[in-house]
Amino acid sequence: MKKIKNINSLNSWLNYLEYINNSAFLDIDGIKLAAKRLNLLKPKEFVFIVSGTNGKGTTCRIMEILLIKSGYRVGVYSSPHFLNYIERVRIQGNVLTEEQHVNSFKEIYKLCKDIKLTYFEFSTLSALKLFKTSNLDVLILEVGVGGRLDATNIIDADISIITSIAIDHTNLLGSNREKISTEKAGIFRPGKIAIVGEADAPNVISIIAKKNQTKLLEVNKDWNFIQQNNKWSLYDTYGMLNFLPIPHVPLSNAATALVALRAARFKIPKEHIYKNLSEINLPGRFQTICFSPRIILDVAHNPHAANYLSFQLKNLPNKGMVHALIGMLKDKDIEGTLIALSSQIDYWYCVTLDCPRGCKAEHFRLYLKNADIFSNIKDAWQTILLNVKSHDTILVCGSFITVTEIMKLMSINTIFNT
Repeated sequence: MKKIKNINSLNSWLNYLEYINNSAFLDIDGIKLAAKRLNLLKPKEFVFIVSGTNGKGTTCRIMEILLIKSGYRVGVYSSPHFLNYIERVRIQGNVLTEEQHVNSFKEIYKLCKDIKLTYFEFSTLSALKLFKTSNLDVLILEVGVGGRLDATNIIDADISIITSIAIDHTNLLGSNREKISTEKAGIFRPGKIAIVGEADAPNVISIIAKKNQTKLLEVNKDWNFIQQNNKWSLYDTYGMLNFLPIPHVPLSNAATALVALRAARFKIPKEHIYKNLSEINLPGRFQTICFSPRIILDVAHNPHAANYLSFQLKNLPNKGMVHALIGMLKDKDIEGTLIALSSQIDYWYCVTLDCPRGCKAEHFRLYLKNADIFSNIKDAWQTILLNVKSHDTILVCGSFITVTEIMKLMSINTIFNT
């Protein structure tokens, strides 16, 4: 194994994890063995696991805030991070120190150095270890990819959540919604509850739930929500919540989160829901960081997310001309994403992402007529700032990497402490 030059440096550990991250397939046998050795397989806390093509992070964030405001101690594991690895683990809405992460890595390495683990598997073990010593009531685990073979699925969750089902990560999950649904439904557990927020879920979801004897609660069947002007209402097994404030996140994610909390029977006072729901946000999810010109950051990187982003742009007041800076990974549905957004974009600034999976900027010209191409994000950003008017809108989208680079250029803080 590669020798770690500075065992007290988080960057050294992350470089090491990048070095060992050579797995080209999903397989959780190794992490199960390591978790058993570390006594992490059976957390004492109530556990939510959240899967889905889009909306996982948002759904986790809503549950996190409402639980904390209601007096529960909560741990959240999410990915990827924007600027700093420590964003991946939150306890009571706050990140931990680099030293705490380093100490956790050291102990895992000491006990499991003979087990082959990927970056995500190692970081998942570390998160579970940090949670174990934090006296929590609830764990919220965001699935990395898929569900069935994701590292987070070593834990038997009390409630499983699928936020949405669309085409993405086809090399790992399959090329159609049925195969992808099968992978996501792999988080279902016998005798437990599964919440599905996808309005058009393939039938295989209910087949797997029935086979596993999982209690399935599906939107439009077992629960529903409806928007009425500037308010909305939720209907589920436990009754109605009326005249809720419209959140700054997708309404479907807010509804899914509330249904999951109610199904878990946590005591969330209605006043906390009404007070906090409209204030919940998340970095890089239609995040407005400036108003003159308006600058919006959104990590949308597939057609499903791009369609929702297009809807949000369409309803923006006084948006002027919309300038879009986009960089994507070459294994994403680039054509579908661009088609979903094109009707709302006046000028495109396409960039090559500086990573092995980065799509060349020239490729975007296959689908766009009004596009300028750039070899790097900094040059594209400087050009946009020269062209944009104070009443215009700048959209940055296409990948976490693209948004992260703009955050660095603008010194944006990504740590949302509660």
